[in-house]
Amino acid sequence: MKRRDFLKNIAAVAIPSLGCGLLIGAPRAGVPTGARPVRPPGAVAESEFLTRCIRCLRCVEACPNNAILPMDDTFGSELAGTPFIQPRRQACMLCNKIEGPYLRCTEICPSGALGRVRRTPKDVQEKVAMGKAVLDKKLCYSYNNWSCGACYRACPFPGKAMSLGMWERPEVIEEGCVGCGLCERSCIRYPHAIRVKTSTA
Repeated sequence: MKRRDFLKNIAAVAIPSLGCGLLIGAPRAGVPTGARPVRPPGAVAESEFLTRCIRCLRCVEACPNNAILPMDDTFGSELAGTPFIQPRRQACMLCNKIEGPYLRCTEICPSGALGRVRRTPKDVQEKVAMGKAVLDKKLCYSYNNWSCGACYRACPFPGKAMSLGMWERPEVIEEGCVGCGLCERSCIRYPHAIRVKTSTA
């Protein structure tokens, strides 16, 4: 791949990412058809989550990375007002370097829709299941005559959630991935080569 084309892709991803930050009121692109939304860490099963969540938006206010958004009514009345995350816009940083014993959104939730999760690596890996990162090798630079590795360097659990091979070729380790989306957010490819995907609702 020519360097000029590579730089065009970097520019292409920077502009949409900036634009997404301005569209807080219309977060429409983050939920693939047939999948459940990417919920904040500690979320209970989707059916129970929709019953428990009181749409208070305290988790939105508490998030230190401004990663949690309220869904609007374009998703339907059942989902309207519930919190979700668009990793490409802003990923969950798992309250890294934030004071306090718990992930902030899980500590503030009054209804149990988000169960409390301590900020320890062990607790996060055991209790957080926002989704799973899925890599498209046809799009990934490291599998197409270029060396990148940005997703691996962003991963909070290198060696456990993601490994890196020759030419900085990443591989997702599903059992260790918590779906924080930091890999998706950091991907310099546009369209991006790695995405957090969830199961069906």
